[in-house]
Amino acid sequence: MYAIAKIGRSAARELFLTGARFTAQRAREIGLVHAVAPEAELDAVVDGYLRELLTSGPTAVAAAKQLIASVAGRPVADVTDLTAQTIARQRVSPEGQDGMRAFLEKRKPSWHS
Repeated sequence: MYAIAKIGRSAARELFLTGARFTAQRAREIGLVHAVAPEAELDAVVDGYLRELLTSGPTAVAAAKQLIASVAGRPVADVTDLTAQTIARQRVSPEGQDGMRAFLEKRKPSWHS
């Protein structure tokens, strides 16, 4: 079920029924992976993701992951309030306030390494 939700019915039908092997590029095209890189560039791509993650507040990342799980597949009308409440809660949290102050003061927030 997870694979079908991730790659869609059409790609699932093609790949499940044929058992065909596919390239990393095809995996990216159907949404199975987010990035593809030659082996020699793999560390640089991973480092790029890590740099981005390290600029995000840890509780904000956890809240975002929880929000995604809560709203995925639900109609927008059903999740608008939950989404707004989650964002508002993060903005007024100590981490959110530090992040906004850091931005205004042109400095790195406390969680940034």
